[in-house]
Amino acid sequence: MRSNIANPAIEATDALLVEEGCPLKVSPQTPGTSLEQAGEAVRDLVGRRLEQDGAILFSGFSAPGVDGFQSFAGSFGHPLLSYEFGSTPRSQVTGQGVYTSTEYPAHRSIPLHNEQAYTTEWPMRIWFYCAQAAEKGGETPIADSREVYRRIDPALRRRFSERGLSYVRNYGNGLDLDWQQVFNTDSAEAVEVFCRRQGIDVTWKDDGCLRTVQRCQAVARHPRSGDNVWFNQAHLFHVSALDQEMQEILLDTVGEEGLPRNVYYGDGSPIETSALDDIRGVLNECRVVFPWRSGDVLMLDNMLMAHSREPFSGPRKVVVAMAEGHGMVCDLQSPTARGEAT
Repeated sequence: MRSNIANPAIEATDALLVEEGCPLKVSPQTPGTSLEQAGEAVRDLVGRRLEQDGAILFSGFSAPGVDGFQSFAGSFGHPLLSYEFGSTPRSQVTGQGVYTSTEYPAHRSIPLHNEQAYTTEWPMRIWFYCAQAAEKGGETPIADSREVYRRIDPALRRRFSERGLSYVRNYGNGLDLDWQQVFNTDSAEAVEVFCRRQGIDVTWKDDGCLRTVQRCQAVARHPRSGDNVWFNQAHLFHVSALDQEMQEILLDTVGEEGLPRNVYYGDGSPIETSALDDIRGVLNECRVVFPWRSGDVLMLDNMLMAHSREPFSGPRKVVVAMAEGHGMVCDLQSPTARGEAT
């Protein structure tokens, strides 16, 4: 685990102070300046640095509030996205495209992941607004997905890249999100239309519950920077992500076929737990932790930077917005689709 730089170099522009580090920290030259007032300078900096640094923390600006955050996230030229085919519970906060961060017990950590890397369509940009920092903990650690890619054992990386991944989900039954919540509809027909478009196999079980299977990438190539990135959620979906007691309970109750979620290699063969443990170790080595201050906004290139959440105590309010949907045809025979240099 790394922490961000203690005494970074500082670059000054007419409107902004820029501190080198991970994340790149940007503050206003004039205290009390809002992100809206600094908008032109901020957008210029994001255009120059986001795809180089992967993460930019805007700190020290006047707190934008949720409405101001929505306006800021929407000011970069792409409409904000709705949260479709989600894997965790979120609630819409206000207006279009602003949601709570993952609603998960405060005493539990959320492992590093790239948003929606368990499917073939994801947001390129994601913003987090810290409306209220927790009394203790609650940080949003990040990790450079390029560095994760480089550090994973080449043989393991090649195996994942060539074979791809197959994510299996069983919805509802009190074990995971209901399909109505995941797909934002009560229409089974609408679910099937969505899944056909995404290349997701659909099975309606006798009890009315839904099972989906989707074959996806394990690595990817950034469409503009050309960087190779580790880009999947195998370490989250695999049954080994659960503690031993919960694994045993679920396997005894519903069996492997009925697990709320699991992941296999793209050909359906099992993934070795040891391989996933190695991947989790690399992610932990690459993790960067920085403190939240109320009013901060964190902007990530979702392909270049993974994010997570630390346990916390006391009230905490962090909301999220996403934009610039990017689709990938998962042709696992194509080196370009696998994210490998040709």
